[in-house]
Amino acid sequence: MSNLQQRLLAGVLGGAVFIGAIYLSQWTFFVLFLALTLLGLLEFYRLLSARGFQPNRLIGAVLGVGLYVLGFAVERGDVTSDWLFVLPPVMLLALVAELYRKKEQPFTNVALTLVGVFYIAAPFTLLHVLAFLPDRYSWQIILGVMFLIWSSDTGAYAAGKSFGKNKLFPRISPGKTWEGWVGGVLLSLLVAWILSLYFQDLALEHWLGVAVLVSVFGVLGDLVESMLKRSLDVKDSGTLIPGHGGILDRFDSLILVVPFLVAFLELVR
Repeated sequence: MSNLQQRLLAGVLGGAVFIGAIYLSQWTFFVLFLALTLLGLLEFYRLLSARGFQPNRLIGAVLGVGLYVLGFAVERGDVTSDWLFVLPPVMLLALVAELYRKKEQPFTNVALTLVGVFYIAAPFTLLHVLAFLPDRYSWQIILGVMFLIWSSDTGAYAAGKSFGKNKLFPRISPGKTWEGWVGGVLLSLLVAWILSLYFQDLALEHWLGVAVLVSVFGVLGDLVESMLKRSLDVKDSGTLIPGHGGILDRFDSLILVVPFLVAFLELVR
């Protein structure tokens, strides 16, 4: 198949899996993003290792998955938020583990290991804050955020192809334009209004606020991941998703958007 055909097929199948897993139950949602957390971490560490860095993959994976599972348990009410106090000492175990690895640049290794947890596992963990209302799991909010990210990408691509002239950030991503960004914002706002008619776990003004944040920080998330790839001199973060690259290529917008959405909704709801 051509690259375009691969992209279309992977997009359709991936979209169906996402919509189904998020909608079906909190447990399918949990498993889906647990897999993305682990795969994203391993992909990040593989990229660094290929350039001669030596992050502790095992410790990073354990810390990231543990953070994700703990966040889910806290938001479900299975354990109290007091358990979050275990995070600082557990994170510091990465320093202890480095004593036994006998690698060069041990503090650089620890720093890169924890950057992976902070950059990838922490945002996926914060999804649980969005997903759980005080009394139940809200598939509407998670699915709505995904729809808004997809609509922002689609609007930006269509407007950029049709009207794009002024480069948004040529040093990092020469293909992005201000016209494309405006197209993404407008389509996201339209989709947010439609979502408010059917997904009523958030009010209209909240959906519109989410759309603006997605449009702004989704693009910045893409640029941050492009900066990472340029610094490591790679075209794609991986090859896991045919036609789309790796986990970081596909979910770079979501990774940066989620912390801002959590802050916004926690302050205004």
